[in-house]
Amino acid sequence: MGQRALSVALALQHSQLRIERRRQALLGVLLLACLLSLLLDGITGPSALTLREWWQTLWQPGQADPIARTIVWDIRLPAALLAVLTGVALGVAGAEMQTILDNPLADAFTLGLAPAAACGAALAMVLGVSLPGLATVWLVPGNAFLFAMGTALLLDQQARRPGTDRQAVLLFGIALVFAFNALLSLVQFLASAEDLQGLVFWIMGGFGHASWTAVAVLAGALLLVLPWWWRARWMMTAFRLGEARARGLGVPVQRVRRQALLRVSLLAALAVAFTGTIGFIGLMAPPLAQRMVGDDQRYAIPASGLIGGVLLSLAALLSKNLMPGVMIPVGIITALLGVPAFLWLVLRRTGGVA
Repeated sequence: MGQRALSVALALQHSQLRIERRRQALLGVLLLACLLSLLLDGITGPSALTLREWWQTLWQPGQADPIARTIVWDIRLPAALLAVLTGVALGVAGAEMQTILDNPLADAFTLGLAPAAACGAALAMVLGVSLPGLATVWLVPGNAFLFAMGTALLLDQQARRPGTDRQAVLLFGIALVFAFNALLSLVQFLASAEDLQGLVFWIMGGFGHASWTAVAVLAGALLLVLPWWWRARWMMTAFRLGEARARGLGVPVQRVRRQALLRVSLLAALAVAFTGTIGFIGLMAPPLAQRMVGDDQRYAIPASGLIGGVLLSLAALLSKNLMPGVMIPVGIITALLGVPAFLWLVLRRTGGVA
């Protein structure tokens, strides 16, 4: 009997190791896909640079033609890196939101965090309304974070009310989306013709104003958030079992949720402030990641981030190549791809599809 139990335990351990190796291999494949999409995005564009010229300019900028150096180092490379980092940020934010609310329709956009950040950023851009004492370069991201964090606190208060279920939190978030979209429309109405033109293009989303500063700040935010999330990975995984069972396992539910909302607010606010409103990445990436690696947050969160990076990098690539000579706003591309995915999630959740 003891020998049989030992054999079963060894078989289970071997099966678990096989699953772990498969998940790690999938993360490696996603990382490779992310790097390849970054490379494709970086080498393509309207200018007539050959692959050889691009490569030489990348590795020997001091010997390159000044125009080629400007194209590669000041335009293409920051835009390509910002696309990947923004996709990773939105993918991670969407996965965290869906985990703590146990709802595949939840992300920074459907719950109002991104529209709130967009409204705050627009107020800073058009009306100069922002926190006092901030440097000019931080007015837009600072205002975006302030509005996103305020919205996150509202969602947290709503979730903590007695008798409030996750569906009510989602509906509350949708109401906030409409409210902030109305405020954004009011800002557009009050804006001058020049400010309005810049605001409209910014709302559509894109990487035309990418800079190394934006890349550094967003990369720094991810380096801050990911270790913070890693320390809470087991508690986040417990959320997938349901809030009641997570409490039974000793998880401080309110504290974990509040910390997750803070991380999501930071990532969503910076993504919106630097790239405009690019939706649906945080909605599409987590379900794909869950299908690939399961519910274990050690793998689901990184997979969701990498899938988000690939999706947004490919969307940036499409925006430059769908219509020759025309740069389509990336937010339009992600919306066209995201709406069918959103409808599929809704139908799947309500039993409309198999």
